[in-house]
Amino acid sequence: MHPVLIRLGPLTLHSYGVFVALAFLAAIWWATREAKRRGLNTDILPGLAFRIVLGAVLGARLLYVLIDLPYFLQRPTEIVAFWNGGLVFSGGLTFAAVLGFMKLRREPHRLAWCDALAPAVALGQGIGRLGCFLAGCCYGAKTHVPWAMIFSDPNGLAPIGTPVHPAQLYQSAAGFLTFFALIWFSRRNPTPGRTAGLYLVLFGAFRIFVEFFRADWRGDFGFASVTQVVTGIFLLLGLHLLTRNNRSYANA
Repeated sequence: MHPVLIRLGPLTLHSYGVFVALAFLAAIWWATREAKRRGLNTDILPGLAFRIVLGAVLGARLLYVLIDLPYFLQRPTEIVAFWNGGLVFSGGLTFAAVLGFMKLRREPHRLAWCDALAPAVALGQGIGRLGCFLAGCCYGAKTHVPWAMIFSDPNGLAPIGTPVHPAQLYQSAAGFLTFFALIWFSRRNPTPGRTAGLYLVLFGAFRIFVEFFRADWRGDFGFASVTQVVTGIFLLLGLHLLTRNNRSYANA
């Protein structure tokens, strides 16, 4: 675990922030590639990417703060310190989707845009979770499995000296697996909305599963965590997109 990559006087380069930035850059690169392949209007990409990145950061941080609101009310200056870790992906996905759709509301082929963006988001997840691992956030529950990780850096967020599940790596692997699955699927299922639907199903299923191996605070909602409930909603939406007759929405 290396939460800090470089310290040069007052300048501190956090590994979490670096990998989040790399995740966004990789996602934008792949989304551009997919949009060109699908013949979409790439002129809107700069504005669309800005809205998605803004929504992702704001939404992810907002949900993280709301989940542990009493803590942040006592330490308001920490609310904006997301570079130390503390972005809930499901919140970011929600806000990014809202702002993205606002940009696309007058564009034809909105579902095709969703299909182009879905693998890019999965790729970004795979990269971004490596930053979580280096920062020690999103850490796993105590375990004695052979691949358990022991964190030792006091600047990180994970418990020190305790063998835990590398939950961040589970989620990173899920992101990369989803990315490759979507590439394969999208070449064989051109129906608008299906690739986006599969992304939401895989994201929801993987996230709900990995949540059982995490130990950091994600909020409680009965027997489940808040993030499991939110991602469960995404999973249901994905099933809807996969099963409806999307050919009638070719220009949607």
